Amino acid sequence: MKIAIIGTGNLGLSIAQGLVINNTITTLYLTKRDVTSLNDWESHKNVYVTSDNLEAIHKSDIIIFAVQPGQFEEILKSIKSILTDKHVLISVITGFKIERIESIIGTQFPIIRSMPNTAISVRKSMTCICSNKVGEKRIDIASAIFNGLGTSITIAEEHMQAATVICASGIAFWMRLIRAMTQGGVQLGFEAKEAMDMSVFTALGAATLLTENKSHPEEEIDKVTTPRGCTISGLNEMEHQGLSSSLIQGLAASFNKINDISNQ
Repeated sequence: MKIAIIGTGNLGLSIAQGLVINNTITTLYLTKRDVTSLNDWESHKNVYVTSDNLEAIHKSDIIIFAVQPGQFEEILKSIKSILTDKHVLISVITGFKIERIESIIGTQFPIIRSMPNTAISVRKSMTCICSNKVGEKRIDIASAIFNGLGTSITIAEEHMQAATVICASGIAFWMRLIRAMTQGGVQLGFEAKEAMDMSVFTALGAATLLTENKSHPEEEIDKVTTPRGCTISGLNEMEHQGLSSSLIQGLAASFNKINDISNQ
């Protein structure tokens, strides 16, 4: 694949690292206004660094945009004249809808929106993907890229804001749950490092059980709960204190907030 990443900040670099590690590229162009921080990348085979977006796009087929939302419209206007039918456009820019992109460059190009989370830096991102009509035939390209950086799922664009809450904000929500488990472990007598390790790897084990066994959470819960046992006692107390309800209400509050922001 001949790929260009326009705007190689933290997210762009994480994507670039995955592409290089997975040997996904034929050539990779990385652009940034100040390329000083990218100099080390030129030691990689077939990786090129430039501040010239037009050069990068002219020499690439797949264009990944990872710039700030406020910069995106001007960049689209500046590159519109050199886009051809060979180009596939992938945006990782939060809140910038496909309809708005089409209003700037036209509807004839494959346009794909993707919403990764910060776990992309360790190739464990849950990335949600959607496209315009033309892009439906090329969405497998985006899936291949992001599956190399974790897992991807194709959804309707109307659900992208909800996906942002569950997958992107969701990283913070899971971190808070793990922190709470760690604090509880300290209260039960463990050192903080011990409690953290136990909490983190137990959470990893729980998630792996679901992905490997393709089971429902309640099915796995049933395996560790016994009549009058300590697990069911703990679960029932958590539910009495509103664990599930609080989490659902938190998701709803985040969703309402992201809708408010998008309507401003």
